[in-house]
Order: sequence, then C-alpha cells, then structure tokens
Amino acid sequence: MRIALSIFLSLLTLIPQQELPRLKVAPNGHFLMTENGKPFFWLGDTGWLLLSRLTTEEAQQYFENRHKKGFDLIQVMLVHSIKDADAYGHPALLDKNLAAPAKAYWDHLDTIIDLAASNGLYLALVPVWGGVVKAAKPSPAQAQAYASFLANRYKNKTNIVWMNGGDIKGADYEDVWNTIGTTLKKQDPNHLVTFHPRGRASSSFWFEQQPWLDFNSVQSGHRSYAQDTSKEDPRYGEDNWRYIRADYNKTPVRPVLDAEPSYEQIPHGLHDTTQPRWTADDVRRYGYWSVFAGACGFTYGDNSVMQFLRPTDKGSAYGARTPWFKAIDDPGAGQMIYLKKLMLSRPYFERVPDQSLVTDQGTKYDYLIATRGKEYAFIYTYTGRTFSVNPAALGSRRLQASWYNPRDGSTSTIGNFSGRETLTFDPPGAPGPGNDWVLILDDHE
Repeated sequence: MRIALSIFLSLLTLIPQQELPRLKVAPNGHFLMTENGKPFFWLGDTGWLLLSRLTTEEAQQYFENRHKKGFDLIQVMLVHSIKDADAYGHPALLDKNLAAPAKAYWDHLDTIIDLAASNGLYLALVPVWGGVVKAAKPSPAQAQAYASFLANRYKNKTNIVWMNGGDIKGADYEDVWNTIGTTLKKQDPNHLVTFHPRGRASSSFWFEQQPWLDFNSVQSGHRSYAQDTSKEDPRYGEDNWRYIRADYNKTPVRPVLDAEPSYEQIPHGLHDTTQPRWTADDVRRYGYWSVFAGACGFTYGDNSVMQFLRPTDKGSAYGARTPWFKAIDDPGAGQMIYLKKLMLSRPYFERVPDQSLVTDQGTKYDYLIATRGKEYAFIYTYTGRTFSVNPAALGSRRLQASWYNPRDGSTSTIGNFSGRETLTFDPPGAPGPGNDWVLILDDHE
C-alpha cells in the first residue's frame, strides 16, 4: 500500500498543475463569474469529511466522478473536530489548539487543493466547524492566528472559496466568526468569503452588513413541511425559494445560493431513520426552485458521500447505508448537470426571477417558479400540473415553446405561439410529485 501510494504521489507531481481562474462577483451583484468574465454557475457537492476520510487516491476517484458529472466545486470542512486527523492519521492541530496547526495535515491539504484544480474543481473550505467552536471556545486571538495562517498559506491558490461558520447561528460566538471573516478578507482579498449557517437560516440573518461577506449562503435544511414546527421565523418549510427571494431583494446586493438543502438518501428531519428519505426528485426540486428564484448556483448533497461511508464502518450518521464509492452515482448526482446546462444555455447575466409570467403560482409542491432573460423564459413545475403563463414580460410577438426534462436534459418542441396572450400548457405524464418539467419560451420573431 505504501509503495502504491508513493508511486501515485510521484505521478501526481508530473501532472501539469492547472490554475483555475479566480472567482469574483459579477457587476450586477447577483451572480458569480471568473476573473476573465465568464459566467460561473456554482454547482457544488458536499464532500464535508473528505480530508479526514479519503486518501489521495480516493480523492482522485471522487474528484474525477464529480467533474464528469458537471460539478464545479466541493464543500469541505478543514477542522470538523478538535481531534481531527487526515486519512493517514496526521492531526490537524497541536494540543487541540486552533492557533497551532500541525504541518503534515496541511501539507496533505495542499495536495488535495492541487488535485482538485487538476480535475477542474474549486473547493469551498470551511475553516472550522461550528461544533468545534462550541466545544473548544477559541478566543478571538486564536481565531485571528488561525485565519492568518490559512490566508497566508492559501492566498495564491486560485481554486478556493472561504466558507466561514459551519452549521451554527452567526449570533453564537459572533466575535469569532467576524474575526475569521475579517482576517481572511484583509489578508487574502482575492478569494470570496461566505458563511455557512445553521439549518433554516441564511448568512444574511447576521452578516448582511459585514464587508467581509461576499455572497450569502442558505441552509434550507432537511425537514419536511410537516416537521417545520420551529417557533422561530421565518418558517418556510421546504420552500427554499423563499430564502433566495428574500436575500435577492436585500441591500447591499449580493449573490445567494442554497448551500445545504435536503440530501439525497437522508431521512426527513435527519435523526429518525424510520422516516422516508429524500430522493433525486426532491433534490431536483430544491435546485430548480432556488436557482429560478435568483440563486447564483446550487449545492447538492448525498447522505453517504458527505460522510464518505465505508463498508467497514461500524455505524453511520443519519442512517447512511451505501458505501460512498457507490453513492457517488446516485441518480440525483447525475441529474444536477442538466440544471447547470440549462442555465448556461441562454444569456446568463441578464437573467432575473419573474413571477409575473405565472398566472396561478400554487403552493407547496404545486408551486410554479419562473425566471427569464430578455428573449427567453423558464417556468418550472415539480408536479407537472396544467398551468397558464402570461408572456407579456418578454415583449415578443411570437414565441417558441419547448419542454425540458430535468431527469435527462432532453428538449422537445411544443410549437409556436402568440406572445401577446395567456397560454396554457399541459406537461407530459400524469401530474404528481417528481413529474417535473421546465417550460422554455424563446423569442421567435
């Protein structure tokens, strides 16, 4: 094993290191782009425990799979536990001190970052998970020392984003989060910074006015409508589009995305493994709902993949059952690319959410959501019910209508219609959850 690893690592050094363009906020404030002006549609995956669970060879297997499936970016925790060690047993910290990083662990991260770049992937790095801050209670001085270490070590790596926080309220240890965010932005100004909040929350709840925050991240969470019994507002249930719509309209204007919706094959509500599990149908719905509401991208997640479950593990979190190397091919993971392809198939930066196109929006699973550019519109239905649209916002005399299939990316032409009157469409198949379609309207003058 050691010989094989040595050979692999030596081969890795021979791979030309791909330097991906840095990411930045687009001029309109709602989207992301590369430094050379190309649209960047954030299609992320939650590979949270990659550092502590995968060897370099396994990381290569995972990265190759995600790149082929169209993913752009992987969300990774740097310190998930105060006792964290990488897959080779190297501890992340000396004496469990956040201000004392241990060399070998971070050398391994250097390799992983370069390996991701060679596979065309960015990494959204979470400096320290919220649970670690709760348990270890680092001082702002320790947080500043740690963030300075990260900023100076990785400021020249072009394929990273900083994802401050980690499943926690920003109001809990707010001085630590502001210290980390401010230090990263000051010492590493060329990388984007966001904040990963607790479930059913957005980074905007606490940090909207902070200059270190470049874009907002939402964790819409894993509960169903019936399980959303929190006494805290907002109570949006599964309507992740509501978080996006709220942030889209805030000032200062920032991009926003759902960085953690329900994962494929995770139980409703997480903890009761007898509950039904979220499926590919559900993750598609979260993706299209949030992006059509104005998000700059979407992060997919899989129960087994986020924890990199092995067949030899004695147990798992949240009832995961499938080994990670099989779960990477779960249906939803292969279908996310069709969302990305659709969004990049038309002029990107001009796109806006526009519910004026929909005459009967519906509620819960019957909700219809619309987005458009100057000469095109997309309307998503999760249940495939008959619906009507008012295309007046496009200002087109004639329109070509098509159905786009989110399961396989295929398009079928419906026909040409007047752009000056209400139109009614009946999607293919029997109405019901998971019979989702996108109606495409294109100017056909």
